[in-house]
Amino acid sequence: MSGSAERAPRRLLVTGADTFWGGRVAQAFEADPGVDVIVGMGARDPSVALDRTDYVRVSDHSYSTINRIVSATGVDTIVHTGLMVDSTLGSSRLHDTNVIGTLNLLAAAGAANSTVKALVVKSSGLVYGATSRDPYAFSETMMRSTPAHSAVERSLLEAEALVRDFAQDNPAVTVSVLRFANVLGAEITTPFSRNLSRPLCPSLFGYDPPLQFVEQGDVVRALVHAVRNDLAGTFNVGAPGTLPLSEVAAICGTRLVPLPPWRPGFLSGPLTRVRLFDLPPEMIPLLRYGRGMDTRRFAETGFDYRFSSAEAIHAFASAVRLRKGAGRPGESYTYQEDVEHFLRHANSVANRPIGPAEGS
Repeated sequence: MSGSAERAPRRLLVTGADTFWGGRVAQAFEADPGVDVIVGMGARDPSVALDRTDYVRVSDHSYSTINRIVSATGVDTIVHTGLMVDSTLGSSRLHDTNVIGTLNLLAAAGAANSTVKALVVKSSGLVYGATSRDPYAFSETMMRSTPAHSAVERSLLEAEALVRDFAQDNPAVTVSVLRFANVLGAEITTPFSRNLSRPLCPSLFGYDPPLQFVEQGDVVRALVHAVRNDLAGTFNVGAPGTLPLSEVAAICGTRLVPLPPWRPGFLSGPLTRVRLFDLPPEMIPLLRYGRGMDTRRFAETGFDYRFSSAEAIHAFASAVRLRKGAGRPGESYTYQEDVEHFLRHANSVANRPIGPAEGS
């Protein structure tokens, strides 16, 4: 692998720039002098404030639309952060977003006139599943032991298969797939984080599964690391160590509520609708068997985690306690085009007096 100092400044396209991950990846590269151009693409407004990213809002992710954007901008690197890994965000969109969207993106990246030389895909450890026959820790070469039963897992497996075919058909393009463990952080919202933030958290009677986490900042750093170091191949990304669900719940100050282990899926719909728990289908096997991933291959590329699994949980729990102590939920950024234009271009902003504290 070669470092970014050995190559010309990059021209970068971030898909899913309207999502939590896409927006933060774009922000991270805005501070990178090795990146000359950043193009963000999403179906809605950006999830965070972006400074030097050229953002394009697309109503569809068709091949013709993506191909025109790739051709016009001459991007050489694509960071695909748009894969959905949480079915609670809209299970009806899973196939269109994960499979059809990825298919069209890869077709544009592999077109005859394409300038794309590198592709990094944000995937999930969900592709491994969770069963009683699984190893203690999955390596990247291992296959899941049973067919996928949830829609999100099926769509991720299909998307990764498309990426593998693309890599074989386009050997001149450096392709990297990062499979992330369960994510926790002060800002990211997932079914796990919502359950752990509540007074009661679901579990399955008789099971205390081992769980592996990765802190939200390490997710962004890992994606940036893969781009800067031109990593090729598939990599598991998860913080060192696993913890049993009971210990995770104790750290977060929530009480486990054991659900009957037989056919718990029948309870997931009603419990989710009344907002007692978040229990999407992909979470139920994890609450029964847990999942661990062998992350040595990614560590060998020189990546250092800032948080272990235990530290990620403690940091998350501290953030939850701080929010509850403040008596209100944390505010998230909502992009408003008129406000952004004002803040960047208005004379009253550019020429305002600088106070003593700011000038010191």
